[in-house]
Amino acid sequence: MATEDIAITSAADAEPLAAQALRTYPLAPGHNVNVRSGPGTHYPIVRTLSAGSSIPIRCQCPGESVTGPYGTSTIWDNIANAQFVSDAYVKTGSDGYVAPRCS
Repeated sequence: MATEDIAITSAADAEPLAAQALRTYPLAPGHNVNVRSGPGTHYPIVRTLSAGSSIPIRCQCPGESVTGPYGTSTIWDNIANAQFVSDAYVKTGSDGYVAPRCS
């Protein structure tokens, strides 16, 4: 019976992580946003997201300061492997970190 209890507890513990991983945030309306290979404008553009897109934020890290529709920020959002968007273009509802820091 102890094994069943552990399995139930583990499944319950994993549920909030799965829900968190699926959360997306909208980009600023009217702005196409460049996705870069690192946390700064000197990194190459790997693709461009269309205005009105929503993105998942896997983790966040400090980087180059950028001014956008949501203020000036040094936070960069990692949306996929080696793909970063300035947080100044993402409506997170916060001026701070809303996801774990990238390692």
